[in-house]
Amino acid sequence: MIRLKLCFLGITERGKTSPKTWRWWQGCAWTADLPRSAVTNVSADRFFWFYPGDHQKKLTPSFRPTRWADETVARPRHDEKTLNTLAEAVAVAGRGGTPEVRAALARVMARKPSFAEPWLRSLILELRHGSRSRRHAVRRGSRGTQ
Repeated sequence: MIRLKLCFLGITERGKTSPKTWRWWQGCAWTADLPRSAVTNVSADRFFWFYPGDHQKKLTPSFRPTRWADETVARPRHDEKTLNTLAEAVAVAGRGGTPEVRAALARVMARKPSFAEPWLRSLILELRHGSRSRRHAVRRGSRGTQ
């Protein structure tokens, strides 16, 4: 069944966290049909999310449960706007792999309180040195949250 294979990542505006923090999935009836582990949040600064979240061309229409059996969602679009958006994503991902950007990201991450966590220290080392250890890949994958 498709609902057991899907995972949903909600990108939300960064704010204070607490046990009483509103989570987008708690107000959606359709998420009740999914395993809790299939729905998670990532918070982002609103200025970071402004362009990709609110203004950038979307590659696909929203994948609502009513569209899960729709055959047309399996076919990619090839219009000019979609191809431009894909080219932009490739450029951003490429820039993210450069030593300068990786080092800058590692510096920012090292200032976070979660730097005390072993998985984050390991990730920062990976960013600084450009390699990925097998041990790190297995640990990160098994936790499913990093």
